[in-house]
Amino acid sequence: MVEHWVETVAKKVEKEFGYKELIIGNGGLSVSGLQHVGRLRGEITLVDAVLQELKKKGYDVKHTLVLYTVDPWKGKETQLGQFEDKEEAKQYVGRPLYRVPDPYRCHENWVKHYWEDFGEYLENFSHEIQIITTQELYEENQRMYNFILDVIKKRDEVIETLNKYRKRKPYPKTYIPFEPICQRCGRIDTTEVLSVNFSKGTVDYTCNNCGFKGTQSLRKGKLNWRLEWVGVWKAMDVSFEPYGKDHATPGGSRDSCKDLAENIFGFKSPVGLPYEWVGYETNGKDMGDMGSSDFIGFTPKDWVEVAEGEVLRYLYLVNQPMKRIVLNLKKVPIYTEQFDRAERIYYGLEKTKLDKSTLEIIKKSYLYALLEKPSDKPLFQLPYLHAVAMIQILPAGGDIIEEAIRRLQITKYIDHSPNEDEVKRIERRLTLAKNWLMKYADDRYKIRVIDSIPKDVKNIIPKQVVNKLKELYEKLQAIEWTEENIKKAMIEVEKDGIEKEFFAAIYFIFFGREYGPRIAPYFAIMDRKFVLERFRELFELTDSKA
Repeated sequence: MVEHWVETVAKKVEKEFGYKELIIGNGGLSVSGLQHVGRLRGEITLVDAVLQELKKKGYDVKHTLVLYTVDPWKGKETQLGQFEDKEEAKQYVGRPLYRVPDPYRCHENWVKHYWEDFGEYLENFSHEIQIITTQELYEENQRMYNFILDVIKKRDEVIETLNKYRKRKPYPKTYIPFEPICQRCGRIDTTEVLSVNFSKGTVDYTCNNCGFKGTQSLRKGKLNWRLEWVGVWKAMDVSFEPYGKDHATPGGSRDSCKDLAENIFGFKSPVGLPYEWVGYETNGKDMGDMGSSDFIGFTPKDWVEVAEGEVLRYLYLVNQPMKRIVLNLKKVPIYTEQFDRAERIYYGLEKTKLDKSTLEIIKKSYLYALLEKPSDKPLFQLPYLHAVAMIQILPAGGDIIEEAIRRLQITKYIDHSPNEDEVKRIERRLTLAKNWLMKYADDRYKIRVIDSIPKDVKNIIPKQVVNKLKELYEKLQAIEWTEENIKKAMIEVEKDGIEKEFFAAIYFIFFGREYGPRIAPYFAIMDRKFVLERFRELFELTDSKA
C-alpha cells in the first residue's frame, strides 16, 4: 500500500499532538490585495486534507484561517493603482490593512473588498473553516494579550533569539517588539515604543512619520511579525500549519519562530509543511508566481464560474506540496479531464498502463479532493469539451437539460435514464462550459453552424477533397451514430496527403471557416439526418452524385 503525502503528514501530527482533545490546523493570509487561487493551496486545501485524514482516525479537528489584517499597507505601485487618485492614496501607506479604505467604495475597507472574491467561495474548496482576523486577536483574545505581555517581559531573551537570525541589522537591547497604531497619522510601521505600563496595558511611543508622542493600548497595535506568528500559534493552540517556501529556508523565519516558541515561550511548535507557490500563465506565457499585492492571478470566484472546486483540489493534492503548479483558465478543460480520469480510475472504468503506485496515489488524491462522500456507483460523466460542444449545438429555447440528455441518449453517451445526481452534474457542466466558452475559450472552440453552404463552394473545395468527403459520407450512412464510430469512419478514409484540406472542408461546410475543434464530438451531438443532408447539399453544389 503506497502512502500518500497527506497520510504521512497526518501521522506526524498524530505523533506530536495525538494527546489533544481537539487538533487545530491553521492557515494564514495577508489581505494585501488580490486573493488569488494560489492561496487555496497551502492554507486551505492542504490543511483541510490533513485534518480530514485525522478525522477518519477518530480525532476531533478544526480548521482555522487567520487573516493578517493589522499588517501595514505598503502602498506598492500595484496597490496605489487600485485608487482613482494615486497621490491621494499615498496617505494610507503604513496604515493597518483594515484601516485602508476600499478604493472602489463598495465595502467598508480594503480588506473586506478583496476578501469577498475569496472568502465567499471557500465552501467550494474546503470543509468548514473558522475565519479569524489579527485585529480580533489583538483586540479581543486574552491569550494573545497575555502573550504580548510575556514577550515584553522576556524582551532580553527574545531580542537575543531574534538577533541569531538577523545578522545584518541586529535589534538593540532597548528594542521593544511591539508596534502601536499612531493616534495622529494612523501608521503602524513608523512607531517606536519608549516604555510599557503593564498595569494599564499601554505603551508610550513616538511616531517617526508625524512626530506625534502619545500613549496607546496594547490592543491597538501588533507584534514584530515573527513574534506575531508565534503568538498566533500560542493564542489559537495550533497543531498543524503549512507555510510557503519563502519561510522554509534552513535558519530562516520558520526555524526562528520554532526556536522562539519552544525555547523562550515553552510550548511545542505546530507540525509544519512547506509548499511551493502557484504560478500564473496567460497568453501562453508564465507570468511568474501569483501575488496578492502584485495583483497577479485570478480568484476563487473566477474559478468556480468555469470549473468545480474539487478539480482544483485534485491538482493540489495529486502533486507533491513542493512541486510548482502553473494555472491558466484557458486550460480548464485539461484540468477537468485530469479530475474526471481520476474518477474513472477510482471506479475501475478506465484501463491504464500506469504502475500500481501511481494508480494508488491518483485514487487517494481523488478521494481527498472530494468534499462529499463518493457515490457507491459511478455517476455519468459529461466530458468538459463535450459540454462546450453541446452548449453551442443545442437549439435555443425549450428545456436545454432535457434536450441535452435526449441527445446524449441518442448518441449512446448515456445508456440509461440519469438519476437526480447525474442530471445535476450534467446541468452544472453545461453551465460551467458556457461560462468558459464566453470568457476564456480560444476561437477554435467557438462555433456556429451556418444556415447553408456558400453557393461558390465549388471554387473553394477541390474536387479531390469532395471525392474524399463522399467516401466519408458513405461510411457515415452505414454506422451507428456515436462519437467513436464517427471518429473511426474519418480515420478509415484514405486522405492521400490532403488531410489538412479534408478537415478544412468539413469545418467550412458546417461552420463557415476552415478551422475548429475536433469534429467527431460535434457530429455526434448533431442530428444525424442534418449532418448527412449537409454533405448531400455539398455534393449537389459541386455536381457530385450523392
